Amino acid sequence: MGVRATSAGARQVLSLDTLVRLERGRRTTPGPGPSRRLTVPEGMRAPLGCDAVAMPARLGPLLMPRLPRVGCVYADSTYWWWLVPSDSDVALEWPAPAHYATGALVPASPGPPGLIHKPGGTLPYTPPIPLYLALCRLTGTPPSWTRPVSA
Repeated sequence: MGVRATSAGARQVLSLDTLVRLERGRRTTPGPGPSRRLTVPEGMRAPLGCDAVAMPARLGPLLMPRLPRVGCVYADSTYWWWLVPSDSDVALEWPAPAHYATGALVPASPGPPGLIHKPGGTLPYTPPIPLYLALCRLTGTPPSWTRPVSA
């Protein structure tokens, strides 16, 4: 399925995937105010792009032992930020108090969040599904796919 767009007389078919990516590109700011992008450490690569999931700092130490693999984690006094592959929010409602940051753009603070965990290897990602499930368990929130669907 595609949508036809015209530009200067030319016709182009945009797939649903393209439309989703365009919309996501519009949402790459964390809201009003300045922001900064978390960077991938030197020597690592992010072939899937990077988003970030923030959670209150008090939950960070509780999540670490619950995960089979921990990627890059950044922290400041308020939040821990976990790098995940881009689009890890598709079809997932991250439970409060988590915050999903498209493009790994986080609100600017006096000092940038510091890298507190770097995995071995070259990929910076924490697998999003185990992170999501561990966060659901800690917050007492049922995963979105287990909730009743209303008609």
